[in-house]
Amino acid sequence: MHSHPLKRNKKRQYRLSKRSIKDEYIDKQIWLLHRAMTNKIIKQPQLTQQVIAKLADFREQGRIGYSDYLHWLCLLENVNDSQAFNDGVLENSNKMKRLRRQTPFVGILTEQERQAALTAEAIGIIDHPDILFL
Repeated sequence: MHSHPLKRNKKRQYRLSKRSIKDEYIDKQIWLLHRAMTNKIIKQPQLTQQVIAKLADFREQGRIGYSDYLHWLCLLENVNDSQAFNDGVLENSNKMKRLRRQTPFVGILTEQERQAALTAEAIGIIDHPDILFL
């Protein structure tokens, strides 16, 4: 008896992802911005107070759960250990990808710093997004 071609092969060593190329691109941009923000926060640790205030706002507005709130606070406690802070915020896990999408690091970068972070590793500039779908 043949198995249906769309049925899941349990012997497969990889996991199919429901994430699109667009999701991966957005996550990469968010990661680049967070790398710039963590570097700035490490150089200016007083910025953690701004982040903690934003976290408190998120909690009051119901925009962040208690577990995620505590996770961000724990990360911020490591600001004096730059390696641990960077590793924690920039971790390549599904949880951190999700957390970075609703970041409390709002307002850390100026617009110029934000643009520089996004273009620093760019291979080139895309004039129009339609080129991505040729």
